Amino acid sequence: MSDNMSYFLARSKNPDIQEAGECGGAVTSIFKYLLDENIVDGVLALSPGDDIYDGVPTFITDSEDLIKTAGSYHCAPTMFGDIIQKYLSDKKVAVSVKPCDIRSIDELIKRHKINPDNIFTIGLNCGGTVSPVTGRKMIELFYDINPDDVVSEEIDKGQFIVELADGTEKGVKIHELEHEGYGRRSNCQRCDVKIPRKANIACGNWGASDGWTFIEVNDEKGEELIKGAQNAGILETKSPSQDAIDARLKVEGIMIKMAKKNQAANYEKVSGIKEWDRCIRCCACRDVCPICWCHENCELNKSYFDASDVPPSPIAFQGIRLSHMSFSCCDCGQCDDVCPMDIPVSLVFDKLQKKYQDRTGYVAGVSDDVKPPLYSPAKEEL
Repeated sequence: MSDNMSYFLARSKNPDIQEAGECGGAVTSIFKYLLDENIVDGVLALSPGDDIYDGVPTFITDSEDLIKTAGSYHCAPTMFGDIIQKYLSDKKVAVSVKPCDIRSIDELIKRHKINPDNIFTIGLNCGGTVSPVTGRKMIELFYDINPDDVVSEEIDKGQFIVELADGTEKGVKIHELEHEGYGRRSNCQRCDVKIPRKANIACGNWGASDGWTFIEVNDEKGEELIKGAQNAGILETKSPSQDAIDARLKVEGIMIKMAKKNQAANYEKVSGIKEWDRCIRCCACRDVCPICWCHENCELNKSYFDASDVPPSPIAFQGIRLSHMSFSCCDCGQCDDVCPMDIPVSLVFDKLQKKYQDRTGYVAGVSDDVKPPLYSPAKEEL
């Protein structure tokens, strides 16, 4: 792929999609092209549930239904990797992915749980997600707005911005919200992968003109997506200026710098053993993990665990998960979301993944290695 094919500004040629979609509806249009041309069996995306804080994973098979998935859902921190490998492994699927989504998908591909030939991944640049419960609380406290009156939300220019039905907007700086214990989920605050370059294309508003999506094409499959949607007459593109490219990279750099600062502050707070004294071995963290897939033969289901009348020691329970999974942790934070004892599971796993990264150079869901070093002949060198 030539260098001049790496970046595009794109928007839908369909007026309804352009109006409903984020940044001109380019992502929705690409999905429509894939469905209308019967290239995929369906599109996996989020659609609204009861309100804007409730994004529901939805498998769309009719392109007319795509319009309801248009827009952003920063208060719906769901994951798609495990959904694909559990329920859609036999289908051709197009899916919208945050960085942690594509990282989990990449790790599952390495474990032969997802066939990369069966999926098209449309990456979404991500500054972080907000817990639905936290989102509603912080809007009440910091915005003086009824959360039910909010019709849309977005994270842009360092602010969490909400819009009301009459078109008025109100934003509060993310760092102010997080200083008070609100804002983005803790794992999102320390995440240093902001652009999902393992996806076929990476899309977002960083560096984009108003009403346009900035797209980075990451592979030949991504180039075919853009060309196909153009040829189908649903996608309009133009080349971004160098200033736009630089602006996008600047935003990415600032967010990574913030993440590194949060990492340094947070890793010192946990050891693992102390936090896991509260563990009740409910297995929620294992069951929700998008990469931890071998539940039927899981070591944690062995009889010597089931026979115990007391919660196991951290080294016996979480130690097994750490030895199996920490080097592949994509820091999606799902384990934190479901832990009934408020143990910062993802923080400990991410801390160890970073140590593994320092030792081996392997970044979970980012590195091009076919397998993590501990799963490959490289383990002999460690």
